[in-house]
Amino acid sequence: MITPAEPLHRALGLTDSELEEIRLVLSREPNPLELALYGVMWSEHCSYKSSRIHLKRLPTEGEGVLVGPGENAGVIDAGDGIAIAIRIESHNHPSAIEPYQGAATGVGGILRDVFTMGARPLVVMDPLFFGELSDARQRWLVEGVVSGISGYGNSVGVPTVGGELTFDNCYASNPLVNVLCAGALPIPRLVLGVASGVGNLAVLLGSTTGRDGIGGVSVLASAGFSGEDGAASLDDAKRPSVQVGDPYEEKRLIEACLELLDRGLVVGIQDLGGAGLVCASSETAARGGVGMDFDVTAVPLREAGMQPFEIMTSESQERMLAIVTPEGWPLVAEVCAKWEIRASVVGKVVEPTTLPDGSSVGYLRVRSGFDGEILAEVPATSLADDAPLYDRPRQRPANLDEIWMDDPTSDEPIGSPTEDLLDLLIDPAWVYRQYDSQLFLNTVVGPGRDAALLRLAGPGLPPSQRGFAISTDSNPRWCALDPHLGTAHTVAEGVANLACVGATPAAVVNCLNFGNPEHPEVMWQLSNSIDGLGEACRALDLAVIGGNVSLYNESGGRDIDPTPVIGLLGVVASLVSPPPGWDWNEGDSVLLVGTRAATGAHEFPLGGSRWATRRGRRGGRIAEFNGADFARTASFVTSEVAAICAGRESDVTAVHDVGGGGIAGALGEMVAVSGRGLRASGITAHGELFSEVPGRFIVATKDPAAFLARAQSAGVDVTSLGVIAGDRLVIDEWIDCSVGDIATRRTNALTDALTNAV
Repeated sequence: MITPAEPLHRALGLTDSELEEIRLVLSREPNPLELALYGVMWSEHCSYKSSRIHLKRLPTEGEGVLVGPGENAGVIDAGDGIAIAIRIESHNHPSAIEPYQGAATGVGGILRDVFTMGARPLVVMDPLFFGELSDARQRWLVEGVVSGISGYGNSVGVPTVGGELTFDNCYASNPLVNVLCAGALPIPRLVLGVASGVGNLAVLLGSTTGRDGIGGVSVLASAGFSGEDGAASLDDAKRPSVQVGDPYEEKRLIEACLELLDRGLVVGIQDLGGAGLVCASSETAARGGVGMDFDVTAVPLREAGMQPFEIMTSESQERMLAIVTPEGWPLVAEVCAKWEIRASVVGKVVEPTTLPDGSSVGYLRVRSGFDGEILAEVPATSLADDAPLYDRPRQRPANLDEIWMDDPTSDEPIGSPTEDLLDLLIDPAWVYRQYDSQLFLNTVVGPGRDAALLRLAGPGLPPSQRGFAISTDSNPRWCALDPHLGTAHTVAEGVANLACVGATPAAVVNCLNFGNPEHPEVMWQLSNSIDGLGEACRALDLAVIGGNVSLYNESGGRDIDPTPVIGLLGVVASLVSPPPGWDWNEGDSVLLVGTRAATGAHEFPLGGSRWATRRGRRGGRIAEFNGADFARTASFVTSEVAAICAGRESDVTAVHDVGGGGIAGALGEMVAVSGRGLRASGITAHGELFSEVPGRFIVATKDPAAFLARAQSAGVDVTSLGVIAGDRLVIDEWIDCSVGDIATRRTNALTDALTNAV
């Protein structure tokens, strides 16, 4: 609880040393408004002050990268004069307080990140993490979050085409709601969030500004929750309102902004997300090396009596800040009136100030009236770029060796492997059937498969037969045991998912969800995870073009398991035919493609597997990462599927990567979808059924000899598993189950948990 005696800077989340830095920057004592500006901009969410030193180790440049980290979204050249913008964000803490609006405004914010670059948003994906569904609060969170995503996405008119759904008690008090968006644009329409041209106007577009979201994610995402029960127990004095979204306003805002960009009426544009107007104004000014005078009295308000600090830090939704020329302002106002979007001149670009030493500084001046009193005057770069940079202490968990030794791999199997398989199967259809995945009619492969695949087409785009694919992946089970290897394998899993739809990986985005950075073990996890991400990206020749870091995901002193979410963007050069799915045919031969066993202590490790975790076993080791072997296998599968997408004849009838649940899980999913059984043999151990060795694929073919010859030519291992026949899944002596029972258990698992939990 904040007491009257607490200094203002501490109440705003600033430390004593940060206050001293502010005094040095200003060469004077900051006033309360200036402290509020620094409080939100130097928050963990906005400044990345605990993670920037580590993020610098990631590869961020590569062939086709047009825009890398630091802008609203990363952008790649997809060919045929078309670019793709992509961004991933988190809305974890707001969603824990108010799941519907927290998730809905997460969607709204990520859409603005993408169309700020000039791209029309085409797809949304939603990796979601909750506690176990036996708890009533978790069921309330799941239903609220899914409703928020569907309510906003369906209304604004952008398809939600996939994501993830993870249940684990480490998220019981701190759910994770991550949202990815990708969109396409003609390359000439690409625009950056830069303020330039002295005398140009800063125009606020969209909704009015209210008290909803004051402090918003910039406070919530830097605080964590203090309650034992995790029911969003922030101190009342620090509890900001969760933002409230309006998808219909967002839809009009998208169309207005894209028309402004098409007509060349915008010099620069920035969305208003975390930290609101102070963030947008300081970042655009800092990027342009200019100053900005900002008039708080010109901001349209939805509540009376708002103070300047409230106006500048409010995170009210559906707002953009555009930089336009004075002569272009009447046309901007005309376009906005056409789309029924409010447009107000709230600032102007000004010359940087020359200091006595000859250097220049662009100041953000908050004024009461354009020529009125200066309420705050701070260097824009000090807000946007010069937050403190912390190399926080890192410490390997003291009990990690003990955890590694508690390895389930050598355990004698207990119970029935058939029941084990049935227990692992879950179909997320209840979630994605609430989303419209076919908006724009571009979706070729929708939710429920390895990756989403869409035609690269839309209003204003050059004609093209290309396609693009999106995948989001995470594996906190792996990362809790080894954040370096776990993150590397998660990147590989994303590439494998793209391979199953024939897409060549083009770029990576990441959402790094971790606990309290003031805990040395958490910083060790984060640093090692970033190194694993970097290793995998270098091995696979991928650039990280954007991302998000979400810290302080803890409650009652318990940190979540390290949860890096990896978004992969891939391109299909020719998409004239859909790729094979999981629906194999009677008589097909089923093959395991890729290195059969892992390198490391065990051939078929069960550490970090879903099989072990479901039994309460969270120890053990995971497989080593072999980038060269994986890249060769993934490239081969990609070429096989891409040929089908291009319309060429092929003997391949079904493709699925081996992920959670191992070989047994992948075969169970394909049996359930196809309705056709398989008699497989050659599985030598119980662990081989459920081990999650990365970089393997299940492929069905009607000509195994021809496929084997191509694989051998590519230097890729292939193991024969069996032939499609009958109505049962039989795997040696281990598993024997009817296709109907597998399909029923998989289909009903999620709805039963939501509706029948005790």
